[in-house]
Amino acid sequence: MIVTGWNNGSPNNSTGAGYGIKINPSDRDRYFKKEWRSVIIEFEDGEEVEVKLSPSFWRGCPELRSARIGKWMLKKGLAPWPKGNLPSLFLEPIDVRKFKLHIPSIM
Repeated sequence: MIVTGWNNGSPNNSTGAGYGIKINPSDRDRYFKKEWRSVIIEFEDGEEVEVKLSPSFWRGCPELRSARIGKWMLKKGLAPWPKGNLPSLFLEPIDVRKFKLHIPSIM
């Protein structure tokens, strides 16, 4: 699924805090389960981070928020981004509650 970068309006470009990814609500409903309290995000280098699903994830804020995701985006040169030019990323389901986050390859 294609996701976009997200920030809280004042992200920390050193620690990665205030960054995450935003999921389309239809993808959220298709790939995530309401009984899950968290998901595991795996990065290209095999490192993983557990990200809690907040109650607002199921209401109007379908974001996975994590300083580790922010650090990864900063390392890859995806953040910070120009206003209105959110990076597109690929979030691939690979197991129950586990997803791989990577930059989509250009065809």
